[in-house]
Amino acid sequence: MFNYILKRLLLMIPTLFGVMLVTFVVTQFVPGGPVEQLVSQLEGNTMSGEASSGAHGLYRGATGLDEEYIEEIRVLYGFDKPVYERFITMMTNYLHFDFGDSYFHNQSVIDLMASKLPVSISLGVWTFFIVYLTCIPLGIAKAVRDGSLFDVVSSTLILIGYSIPGFVLGITLLVFFGGGSFFDVFPLRGLVSDNWDAMTWGDQILDYLWHMVLPITASVVGSFAVMTMLTKNSFIEEIRKLYVLTARAKGLSENAVLYRHVFRNAMIPLVTGFPAAFIGAFFTGSLLIETIFSLDGLGLLSYESVLKRDYPVVLGSLFLFTLLGLVAKLLADISYVLIDPRIHFESVDR
Repeated sequence: MFNYILKRLLLMIPTLFGVMLVTFVVTQFVPGGPVEQLVSQLEGNTMSGEASSGAHGLYRGATGLDEEYIEEIRVLYGFDKPVYERFITMMTNYLHFDFGDSYFHNQSVIDLMASKLPVSISLGVWTFFIVYLTCIPLGIAKAVRDGSLFDVVSSTLILIGYSIPGFVLGITLLVFFGGGSFFDVFPLRGLVSDNWDAMTWGDQILDYLWHMVLPITASVVGSFAVMTMLTKNSFIEEIRKLYVLTARAKGLSENAVLYRHVFRNAMIPLVTGFPAAFIGAFFTGSLLIETIFSLDGLGLLSYESVLKRDYPVVLGSLFLFTLLGLVAKLLADISYVLIDPRIHFESVDR
């Protein structure tokens, strides 16, 4: 096990380096960089994401500014150095988890991401637990009643929910229950109310949960179908195997067969995906959901950073997310071996 884990950890280094290298190279050719955007703001202009690039674009955006001042801006952002030197410096700092400062938010990338994390945790973790706690029992019930009226009706409902985009459902919920044209039941925006600090701790919890009802509903409905059908198909596959017939022939009850024998084997593909899903839940952010419900999370931050060419935020968040994704994949492999004794690291060749 130790050799396999060490091998996977060593393979993370070139993978992470390759991802960052490709992304860094791409950013060098994206038009409307941070220098051009800052110069345009100083000139009182509005530069869109399709701003012209190169010396000509900078010349048009820099009309009326001294070249010396423009050079000072380049030095401020570090663009006076060669490309390879900037990349080496960036990766050296990233190894110490120093992601630098945002170009436009006047604070460090770590602090900026930490300030947005509560929203992403609220959306991701609640979605994760609700989906798992709902879909696994539902999938088991559908597998046991395969082909019944319950199976057909539940499949129809979850597939309808899957076909509705989350942002469309979010807008619909706001119109019906957020004080739109019908009922004023739930708050329209934010994670908590404006007077949240003045509330008692019990009222604070209720207020937070009340604000989460609509965005969480819009996030989870579309996720039910995949997990439910995966659970159902996994259980059906195990139920049809010979060891289940043998257990029934020995006189075991259906509950004993289902939960003592089938459950453990059927849950293997679901449990092995648990580490990646759980880690990803902390950084799951839906841009459209956050925009609709005025939730300032990581999804909205990433989108705005790309538009503004805020490279420290873009590259820093990409480095962190990629690293967490690789670690989650390793944890999934480890959990697979721990759950299924038939699998050994020596037989895994990836």
